[in-house]
Amino acid sequence: MSATKPVDPKLLEILVCPQDKGKLRYLEEEAVLVNERLGIAYPIKDGIPVMLANEAITWPAQ
Repeated sequence: MSATKPVDPKLLEILVCPQDKGKLRYLEEEAVLVNERLGIAYPIKDGIPVMLANEAITWPAQ
């Protein structure tokens, strides 16, 4: 899975996990924003992070 558009770096600076309000790690190759504390990742579709709790996937992917 790869993002077709890059994510705006300014957006990455301000985004936090909607579940625990903590910082996220951007993995460009996988097109996800990872919350390692909760073991989840939010997908990035067409350069737009999908920051909905019900769209989060288990991380690392199994």
